[in-house]
Amino acid sequence: MVADLKTPVDQEISALAEEFAREGYCVARGLFSPGEVEEIREVFNKMHAEGVPGYYERTKSYDGVENPDDPLAQYPRVMMPHRFNARARHYMLLPRVADRLRAFFGTDPVATQSMFYFKPPGARGQALHQDQFYLLVDPGTCIAAWTAIDDCDAENGGMMIVPKTNDAEISCPETANRGESYTSHLVPVPKGKKAQLAQMKAGDTLFFNGSLIHGSGPNRSKTRFRRAFICHYAAGNVQKISGSYRPLVRMDGSEYEVESQSSGGPCGEGWKGGSH
Repeated sequence: MVADLKTPVDQEISALAEEFAREGYCVARGLFSPGEVEEIREVFNKMHAEGVPGYYERTKSYDGVENPDDPLAQYPRVMMPHRFNARARHYMLLPRVADRLRAFFGTDPVATQSMFYFKPPGARGQALHQDQFYLLVDPGTCIAAWTAIDDCDAENGGMMIVPKTNDAEISCPETANRGESYTSHLVPVPKGKKAQLAQMKAGDTLFFNGSLIHGSGPNRSKTRFRRAFICHYAAGNVQKISGSYRPLVRMDGSEYEVESQSSGGPCGEGWKGGSH
C-alpha cells in the first residue's frame, strides 16, 4: 500500500479546489489568524479615523452615497488600499491565499484589486451581482477572496451566494432596491437556484468565481459591524482587464501592465467598467 504523501494542508487545499470547481465557491475556515484579523481591523480603523490624503478621505462622496447621515457616508469603503498601505498589500499577497488560488486557477494568480468594507450598523448591503461584470478579465474570469473581519450572519448583513452559478452568463444588471442596496445593479437569481447565507467567523475566507451571483442585505444589527477585507485575482495569463484595475501585481509584489479592456461587456459599448 502506497502511503499518502500529501500533508494536511495539501489535503485541505485539494478538498477546497474540488468544492470550488463543483459549487463555484468554498470557505477556507480560519485562514487568517486572530492576530492577523485584529491587525487588519486596527489598520483600517486607524485609516478611517485619520484618513490618507489623496487616497482615502471620508469627507468625500463615495459610491453615490451623499447623505452625511447615511452609515455608508460615515464609513465609506476603502478602495485599492494595497496601493498606499504596506500591510494591506502584505495581506493581499499572503502566500497561503496564493496557494489556494493556484489550486483554483490551475496556474499562478495575479492580484487585481483590494478593498475594505466597514458595513456599520444600519448600513445598506449590495444587491446580488457578478464580479466579472466589472473586472472583465480576459481570458477566463476573476476569483474573489472575501475575508471576514467580524463574525458574519443574517442580522449584520453576511454574504449571500447562489451556488452553482459559476457557469452562468455574465448579465447586464436590472435595477436594485436602493432602500436596501447602495448600488443600483441587481442580477436576479436564475430559475431553480436559491441564494443562501455564507455563515462565517472572523478569519474565514470565502473564495468565489467571478460569474457566481452573490451579494448581501442590510446590516440590521444595532451594535455590530460586518467588516471585510476583499481582494480579487486573475490567472497569470490574463491579457485584458478593466482599466481601473491596472497595474496588476504579481504575488512576489512586482507590478506589471496588461491591455485595458475595450469591451463594454453584456451592457454594450456604453458601459464603462471600473472598481466596484
